[in-house]
Amino acid sequence: MAKIKICGITNLADGQLAVELGAELLGFNFYRDSPRYIEPPVAAEIIAQLPKKAVMVGLFVNAPNEYIKDVLGQCPLDMAQLHGDESNAYCRAVGGLGVSVMKAFRMKTPEDIKRAEKYDAELILLDAFREELYGGTGHTFDWSWIKTVSGKKIFLAGGIGPDNIRQALAVETYGIDLCSGVEKEPGVKDPDKMKLLFKNIADYYE
Repeated sequence: MAKIKICGITNLADGQLAVELGAELLGFNFYRDSPRYIEPPVAAEIIAQLPKKAVMVGLFVNAPNEYIKDVLGQCPLDMAQLHGDESNAYCRAVGGLGVSVMKAFRMKTPEDIKRAEKYDAELILLDAFREELYGGTGHTFDWSWIKTVSGKKIFLAGGIGPDNIRQALAVETYGIDLCSGVEKEPGVKDPDKMKLLFKNIADYYE
């Protein structure tokens, strides 16, 4: 079964519901230009009240190493998701801070897959490309490109929601990352969409 990550958590209720329904990873966005940005102390307060079984992921975009280190000092994160133009060496440096690393790539052409293969981060996230956005685009890309990836644990992202989750699961990636597809508005989840999402996931695996 694919692991499900719900990203853009900004409040306790959304985090609790996501874990209750079956999300194994929760994402907190520490990119200040994002509409889903959350202050580290607020994220820490939410994380402290969530079940320990969930993997807590901090999303960063082209962030200075010191900023990530500062956030990690405030929030008990298990993983850093690097969603910008970070180098492989930078990813390794962040891993040295004591967290797992998920490196995100925005898919514009099939050649972007080759770029992703050169990284040795534990997890690779493939998202849709939009010039002005780093994640949460609400757009998909051609998922057939993923078939060319070898030897990587891939999370599929970009425009996934209750209506197309079955098609996303059929790609057979390691995990699925969802954000805008289960929201009422940026940073606020829609409980009905979340429940339908996990119902459709359960139905798929029956």
